[in-house]
Amino acid sequence: MNSFLRSAHLPQLTSSHPHVEFKISPRPGKHPVLKAQYVNGREKAVCVRNLRVEEIRQKVEGLLGNDGKKNRRLGARKVVAANESVRGVWSPMHGGIKRI
Repeated sequence: MNSFLRSAHLPQLTSSHPHVEFKISPRPGKHPVLKAQYVNGREKAVCVRNLRVEEIRQKVEGLLGNDGKKNRRLGARKVVAANESVRGVWSPMHGGIKRI
């Protein structure tokens, strides 16, 4: 995180996004965290421990491009086949009785 703060990426981000406030606060003895507070009141935090400068930049851009809404599933559709299964539908009542 220190290398990201000293790199040229941070001034580029701040100049390209003047509508965003960037706060940098020390957290001694804790892992570095990126926090984003959105207009709708939500807050997202991303841990950037052991990430390189380029990976941290990608995380920051991901937070900037986000609208702050909760992540939701898009809805998995069930597969509906036009043909019946080759094996048929399984039932415990069919098949031979096995003796032990």
